[in-house]
Amino acid sequence: MRLDKFLKVSRLIKRRTVAQNACAGARVEVNGKAVKPAHPVKEGDVLTIRFGEKPLTVRVLRVSETVRKEESGAMYEVIS
Repeated sequence: MRLDKFLKVSRLIKRRTVAQNACAGARVEVNGKAVKPAHPVKEGDVLTIRFGEKPLTVRVLRVSETVRKEESGAMYEVIS
């Protein structure tokens, strides 16, 4: 699954265009590397998202094309 779509489906970022802009602006890293929005995400990857001054680090637990709002939190675990 594409990184921008994963961020939207997991509800880490609310809109896909915002996720694309964050990736293009080098505010999202996968396993320590800044990547483009089309970068593939797989289970076990560590994502770091910088929201202003505060970074959010999560580990991908599950990749699914569609999930319900209540189940979106099960797609990742917050590391820090």
